[in-house]
Formats: sequence, C-alpha cells, structure tokens
Amino acid sequence: MIDDKKVLFSGMQATGNITLGNYLGALKNWVTLADEYETFYSVVDLHSITVRQDPAELRKRARNLLMLYIAAGLDPKKNCIYYQSHVSGHAELAWILNCFTYMGELNRMTQYKDKAAKHADNINAGLFTYPVLMAADILLYQTDVVPVGKDQLQHLEITRDIAQRFNAIYGDVFTIPEPYIAKTGAKIMSLQDPEKKMSKSDENPNASIYLMDDKDTIIRKFKRAVTDSLANIAYNEEQPGIKNLIDIYSVCSGKSIEDTVKEFEGKGYGDFKLAVGEVVADKLVPIQERFHEYEKDKAFIDSIIKENAEKANYYAQKTLRKVQKKVGFPDKIR
Repeated sequence: MIDDKKVLFSGMQATGNITLGNYLGALKNWVTLADEYETFYSVVDLHSITVRQDPAELRKRARNLLMLYIAAGLDPKKNCIYYQSHVSGHAELAWILNCFTYMGELNRMTQYKDKAAKHADNINAGLFTYPVLMAADILLYQTDVVPVGKDQLQHLEITRDIAQRFNAIYGDVFTIPEPYIAKTGAKIMSLQDPEKKMSKSDENPNASIYLMDDKDTIIRKFKRAVTDSLANIAYNEEQPGIKNLIDIYSVCSGKSIEDTVKEFEGKGYGDFKLAVGEVVADKLVPIQERFHEYEKDKAFIDSIIKENAEKANYYAQKTLRKVQKKVGFPDKIR
C-alpha cells in the first residue's frame, strides 16, 4: 500500500502490436484506476527476450508501446509507466525467488509448454523460469491486485505460492496479490476464429485490429471477418462471429447490445461489417493522433521514461533491500 492506496501492477510485452482487444478489454478501463490505486504499468522487455528479438526492432517496439499507453489515456503523472529493464530490481529479485521455486511447479506451467512447442529450436532457461520473473515483477512493488484473464491466472497462482512460501520462512515480507476483476471490459475475439481471443501474437494479420491500423486496413479486415450463413444479426452463442462484431460495435459506439441488434435488424452482413469498421476507425483516430504527437516530442517522452524509472526504482529498492536482509546478504557500505 502506498499513501493509503492499494497497489495495482500490470505489464505488456514489447513484442507484437497492441490490438483492439487489448484496448477494449483492458487498457481503456485502466485509465480511471489511478484515482483508486497506485498503478505501475511496465513495458516488460526482459520477458521479451525469451524469444530471439532484433535489437533495433525491440527498442522501437518498447518505445512505441510506452507511447501507446499514454496515447490511450494513461496519464504518466498519475501512473508509473516504465521499462522493466530500467529497474534492476526485477532481475535481482527474480534470482532470489528462483531459489524458492520448485522445478515441479515450473514444469506444470501451460505457457511454458505452449511456447516450447512454438519455439522448439530455442527452449531456453529463461522461458522455463519466466513465471518467476513475473512473480518478481508483481511482488517487487508489494502489489495488492493484478488484472488477469483466465489465461494468466496460473501465473498469479504461482506468484502467490512463492510469496507465501517466502513469508512462511522469513515473516511478513511480501503482500499476497489478488486478481483484479474489471467491472467493465469487453472480451474481444479473433476476426478469423471467433472462438479464441484476439491476440497480438496471432500469425494471421487479418485476425486482429491493431491500434495503429489505418481506416482502409480496418475496413478491409472487418470485411473479411468470419461470420456464418444464417444471414441474421443476432446476439447468441450459435453465431460467435456476429456476436463478436456486435460486442465491438456496442463498446465503440457506446450503444447497448439490444440497441445495436435493433439498429441492424434486417440488414445484410456486408452493411453491418462496414458499419463496425467505420465506428472502430473513428474510435482509434484520437489515439493515433496523440501517438504521432508524442512521436515528435522526443524530449517529453524521454523525461517520462527517466522520471518513471526513478519512481519505480525507489519502490523496488525498498522491497529488494528488505528481501536481501532477510536472506542474509551483507549490508552495502554507503
């Protein structure tokens, strides 16, 4: 807890591009959380190198992600938005926590199995101990709540297990984090496979709308969106493609599901897809305009990077010093 506020932590990898799903499902709703929580949003570039990266491309993507956080509405004066690699405490705490994590626990992690299958030529130790670094990310700031989806719940569970194990040995060192369930937030599905979530790691570029897609690209992707042969705009589980498009239109237009269905009653899928594309493109224009402004203002973004790294380091070191003392490391001579 900081200044009587609970701490909320989340991070996003500096790989791929932020999707409409990331924005509508999470980022859009984070904007108001700074009033209620002390928030830390990390560009988790240490996690990114478990898969081989082009160095110049990684630096560019990390900066773009940080600027998109801000362009999407996260105030960098109210939210600590920083690069994970600029706070050495993440890696230092991860090593200590490695020594309190069991091989069997890591062997059970489904994300490791999935990534190992995708990158069979590079099954490195970092990929295996990825959950420990994630635990360090969270525990470093004495985090109270972590926004998680079902696919990330396993990582939070192992974080809680590690923290409880450490606390059982050394006393009340770490705050035990709880999952944060957003009050609002749409679950946006893939445009090409509406049975699975829209993902920035999807290999099919037509499956996802990216925040920086131009209007023509957005319209084209929605025109290609998978629907069905029922020719009926209805909100039900039997029509997952149409249901997904209704969700997107509803959230982006601010209209209810019922009003959206009524608006397009009797209309063809082609007209509906075009309307969804138009409303999404309009929704993203202000974000894209702000992003391009920040792109030109190097001094402003550099100042945010510096100030927020200093803030993150301050809180990280408080926890790290406590942990180092508990495990028996010698005091630093200052």
